Amino acid sequence: MQIVLIGLYELGRQPFGLASPAAWLRERGHRVLCFDLAVQRPGTDELRRADLVAFHLPMHTATRMACVLIPECRRINPRALLCCYGLYAPLNAAHLRSLGADYILGGEFEGALVELVEALARGERKAVPAVQVPMDRLAFRIPDRSTLPPLERYARLVLPGGEQRLVGYTEASRGCKHRCRHCPVVPVYNGRFRVVPLEVVLEDIRRQVDAGAQHITFGDPDFLNGPGHALKLVQRLHAEFPTLTYDITAKVEHLLQHAALLPVLHDTGCLFVTTAVESLDNAVLARLEKGHTREDFFRLVELFGRLNMVLHPTFIPFTPWTTLESYAELLDTLERLELVEHVAPVQLTLRLLIPAGSRLLELEEVRSLVGPFDPESLTYPWQHSDERVDWLQQQVVQAVESGVAAGASRREIFASVQARLAAALGRPAPAPRMMPARCTVPYLTEPWYC
Repeated sequence: MQIVLIGLYELGRQPFGLASPAAWLRERGHRVLCFDLAVQRPGTDELRRADLVAFHLPMHTATRMACVLIPECRRINPRALLCCYGLYAPLNAAHLRSLGADYILGGEFEGALVELVEALARGERKAVPAVQVPMDRLAFRIPDRSTLPPLERYARLVLPGGEQRLVGYTEASRGCKHRCRHCPVVPVYNGRFRVVPLEVVLEDIRRQVDAGAQHITFGDPDFLNGPGHALKLVQRLHAEFPTLTYDITAKVEHLLQHAALLPVLHDTGCLFVTTAVESLDNAVLARLEKGHTREDFFRLVELFGRLNMVLHPTFIPFTPWTTLESYAELLDTLERLELVEHVAPVQLTLRLLIPAGSRLLELEEVRSLVGPFDPESLTYPWQHSDERVDWLQQQVVQAVESGVAAGASRREIFASVQARLAAALGRPAPAPRMMPARCTVPYLTEPWYC
């Protein structure tokens, strides 16, 4: 069979979600073409010859893009079978199938994708369930990145002073032990967590280093879900590649719980840690079941300062419970804690998404404020009770988009956001401040968002 795997958007990373299934399928002798639409386009000839076209949907943005492309692919090749796989595929199964997708795979999808392809090759299409969310523990293969676009086409690491480095990407685990109400991992994994064997992760990194990677992003939902696994991995990685740096994502509560591991992360090359703070309002954090408080966040900032480590907090600043005053407190806190340059400007714009399957719908107050599911946005839409908050969110989006387009610094964009907030509050804009010419913390050129 001729199989085309299509990636749509993975935060500026060379897609693990194409490299991993490609390895499984090629091992079984199948012909596989990979296209990452973030940096390239497949030709219509490749699509016309395909027997199966599979779209990887690891996030909300990619899924919305797939909703446009599935009918287009069906028009180009009416005979091809279409599959959607990845985290967001089962959450939106009904809608994706209504657009023309034949098969939906979620969870630990690689083995199921191989079984699907081989059943189709045997002419046993009817024997394959249309929707599958397998959770079996897999014998992971080393991802095959041989036909993906080179790392030069993807996001880069920017160091203080302006030096840029090529970035690789891998995953040491999947799923998550926690069940935060707003998290898209939860409806699929529901507290389950899967480890990728050390040798598979290390060999994947070796191959990316050979391809020029100088820094690795670990894309695990929470790198410290398995602290023993994580510790062994970074120690072995540093022993083999002493100059290679990396970054991870971990929950506030895990970073505090495993504080003794932080010096090891620092000493083995961890340049920064991304953590989903989401809000500084304890009532909002309780609704989200985040597992930490605002006081925990302040403790974490202090801890990272003592260890001379860089924290990249992320936020969902616009929720049904946001007020102009609470947004002002967020900006004031970031300034007071000297975190303005640590926060990607897009983080100041984000509005709470309530997708299909969200645990937020367990809350009566959420059910009472959302409208019917909107297939275009793939969310349950909501409006704030204070129209000034929705207006401010739109103004902040404009400020950030125009600032990024103009090449403004994070501090300059932050000042523009402060001015929009002042207008919403009916206050004078704050006085301009002296701003450094360059960012003083390491960051990736593609900011984190869903």
